[in-house]
Amino acid sequence: MIQFQQPLTDIFFDLDHTLWDFEKNSKLTFKKIFEEDKIDTDLEEFLSYYNPINHAYWKKYRENQISQEELRFNRLADTFSQIGFMISTDQINYISDAYINYLSSFPHLFDGTIPLLEKLNSRYNLHIITNGFEEVQYFKIKNSGLDPYFDFVFTADQVGFKKPHPQIFIEALKKTNANPQNSLMVGDSLEADILGALAQGMHAVHFNSHKEAWHNKCLIVDSLRELNSFF
Repeated sequence: MIQFQQPLTDIFFDLDHTLWDFEKNSKLTFKKIFEEDKIDTDLEEFLSYYNPINHAYWKKYRENQISQEELRFNRLADTFSQIGFMISTDQINYISDAYINYLSSFPHLFDGTIPLLEKLNSRYNLHIITNGFEEVQYFKIKNSGLDPYFDFVFTADQVGFKKPHPQIFIEALKKTNANPQNSLMVGDSLEADILGALAQGMHAVHFNSHKEAWHNKCLIVDSLRELNSFF
């Protein structure tokens, strides 16, 4: 069991790449779009470029260097350019919209998600803090069966600030009436989730689904089943 100086009352989770298996659901979304629109390119090659490009653009978006619209368009434009696939601006805009429309319909969670939440739900107040787009995050939560486990969901669009900005954590703690010393943040991003939470006096666990570099900021786990063993 994880030992804290003060007992936990509230656990905050990130959503994408932490509970909701973004890469798996994203792959299925692109497969559906490419088949429907007869886009003749190798899906695995496309994803091998798209995933790191998408990750890099999300970092820029978190840091307010680009808009949501630029994120959605440029991650696709850059990927098609990298694989040498000729595509029009109109097609990219169509794929961008279809991707957002379809993505939340796929319900796959990381292995061990539900057993972990079943155990924690009886002992702690559970919440979500996510930088994902407001228009799709609630559908992801509902369609994947996560909804019954969480008391509050905080999105960056709703709060007006993206992790790791202090205000999104401050607002979440205030709304849930949680003390940071009794609160834990579980997320996949060292920068956004872990450092953001620690800066507010919260505890943190890094679910290292991106295989980020090792650090000594907090407990690091490689799976949710491993995290389950600590409670």
